[in-house]
Amino acid sequence: MSDASGTIQHVSDTARWVALYRAMESERPDALFHDPYARRLAGERGERILASMKQGRTWAWPMIVRTAVMDELILRAIARDRVDTVLNLAAGLDTRPYRLPLAPALRWIEVDFPDVIAYKQQQLAGERAACGLEQIGVDLTDAARRRALFAQIGAAARRVLVVSEGLLIYLTGEQVGALARDLIAQPSKTWGRAVAGSAPFQFAPPEGTRFFEPFGWHEAEFRSTWDESLRLKRTMRLAWLWSLLGRLYPKKKREEFRRFSGIVLLERQ
Repeated sequence: MSDASGTIQHVSDTARWVALYRAMESERPDALFHDPYARRLAGERGERILASMKQGRTWAWPMIVRTAVMDELILRAIARDRVDTVLNLAAGLDTRPYRLPLAPALRWIEVDFPDVIAYKQQQLAGERAACGLEQIGVDLTDAARRRALFAQIGAAARRVLVVSEGLLIYLTGEQVGALARDLIAQPSKTWGRAVAGSAPFQFAPPEGTRFFEPFGWHEAEFRSTWDESLRLKRTMRLAWLWSLLGRLYPKKKREEFRRFSGIVLLERQ
């Protein structure tokens, strides 16, 4: 994450870009959430990455909507399902353990590449998380280390919520399937999210969330990014026109568009 250019060199670079979007939203007078650490984490490199993107600021809305909706779902799942452990896979520069109203007894585990974890620890040195926070540097494509980590967490936790924000889209279908199998082997409830970014995309199954059914998971809830953007009033320019044009399509096609991007809650079958 130390390259001085404005281009994305590695998938982990997208964390700075997304952090800058969170900073932009936090600085609005009508902000949907407040992340006081986001601009510090994004740094000058985050600014350069965003500046290198054509209309980069215009496309902040999906990331802002994603953050706001996931905040809602995480807090709801923790309270409703009596979650005692949150496992954030490819956590990047997420700051939810610091900024959300979490109980001190909650165990929050962040997993990402070692250099991402080291950078985050350096930038947030002296800050205190609201809950118990553990940060682990692991390449999640390393199957042996991933399985060992899941087994260790599964053995100690009663009920685990697994957050996957901006990870699956960068994996192959085979890798996503292996991740789903490794998780189903543990006594947990998982929440997965395949989200767009600007590194090479690999995972976009035509069957949507039904992809996970052979691995033991089913869709419990789906939130359309488009619908949520309208609800939260953080949508794209000329959204009214796109909504109007959308009515001209058959119902089946409109549903395909609605599910093109979203936030999904998966539960064990």
